[in-house]
Amino acid sequence: MTLTDSTDAVLAGLGGIRSGLEDVYKDVHAHPELGHQEHRTATRVAELLRNGGYRVHEGIGGTGVVGVLANGEGPTVLLRADMDALPIREETGLPYASTAEATDTSGRRVPVAHACGHDMHVACLLGAARLMAAAPGAWQGTLVALFQPAEEPGDGADRMLTDHLSDLVPHPDVAFAQHVLPHPAGQVGTRSGAFLSAADNVKITVHGRGAHGSAPQAAIDPVVIASMIVVRLQTIVSRELAATQPVVVTVGSVQAGTSGNVIPESAELLVNVRTYDDETRRAVLSAVRRIARAECDASGATRAPQIEEGTSFPPTVNDDGVTREVTAAFAAKFGERAVTAELQSASEDFSRIPDAFGTPYTYWALGCIDPDTYQAARQRGTVAQEIPVNHSARFAPVLQPTLDTGVQALVTAAITHLGRPGRISR
Repeated sequence: MTLTDSTDAVLAGLGGIRSGLEDVYKDVHAHPELGHQEHRTATRVAELLRNGGYRVHEGIGGTGVVGVLANGEGPTVLLRADMDALPIREETGLPYASTAEATDTSGRRVPVAHACGHDMHVACLLGAARLMAAAPGAWQGTLVALFQPAEEPGDGADRMLTDHLSDLVPHPDVAFAQHVLPHPAGQVGTRSGAFLSAADNVKITVHGRGAHGSAPQAAIDPVVIASMIVVRLQTIVSRELAATQPVVVTVGSVQAGTSGNVIPESAELLVNVRTYDDETRRAVLSAVRRIARAECDASGATRAPQIEEGTSFPPTVNDDGVTREVTAAFAAKFGERAVTAELQSASEDFSRIPDAFGTPYTYWALGCIDPDTYQAARQRGTVAQEIPVNHSARFAPVLQPTLDTGVQALVTAAITHLGRPGRISR
């Protein structure tokens, strides 16, 4: 039995569960939950895993769920899906569109929608888990199906690890994850090495001296200082890094003052930095701090700026060997629909889990836009304008072939390591 034979044996049952799996997807899509609030989703996931014969652990890191299925001796493969949604009002017009609302961490009532595709990730992993359980003769080893909360806030993986995840599951030999992206549905894209960027959020508070707008000589204007910092930060990428080094520095928020004729006491900047390796990350963050302090000093600020580090995400760096194996398996399964993924400036916290175990991993892109719609926009040169992207109120994966392809990709990747020793030729 070859790897292809094993994969086909597992996926032979897909037609029989497709309708039910589509219903699960629609249900999760219509009932989105914010990070750390995924109680309904987690309950549904745990129930379906138990029905498939998995040993289930619930409430890991709050709402995390893990199912473990042992099927004889062999490697352990971890498959991960994230479950949380976003505080966005859905505008897709789908018959199963979300009308949900929730209270966020600041106490505000906000609309909630699966505008990033985590609902698709959940449905795909549930489908793969069910098919693997139904075909034990096609593989050997242990499958770990991990459903992670709170990817969007960036602390879901850490909370699962802090809550003793490593005591609940066997040590994985390899880990896999996927994410829907605005590419043609049916495509799967792999990439060795750096794939997703690290992301660091920094809050800078500049302290000046307030005064009346008619008497600027009596003030140390924090708005001017903040403006100089904003401009100077742009030179990090343009003048301190090689042109071939991909880095993004964004000032997403500048807050100061309440009136046009009052020079305020302080100004606040929120900065986002995206890099792809630890050395560059350290250098850019150091430059942000240096520039903020120097501009304040140059303007005679009343005191040094407060520089606070906020939410951060690690880079996603795919293991070369594991990625080669999965790429070859995808090429055999999907043919020309298996492509090379482009470097992405989005960020994820998935890698914290395999990194904590010292486990190699690969993470791939799953296309989710209707292929005809995408191709028409491409021919017009209007993909950026017409195709909704993740976190857009209009973003929602086309149900098929996205769901089938996501299930097939997870099963295909898992089988690369769960073949029967001596019976499967690699």
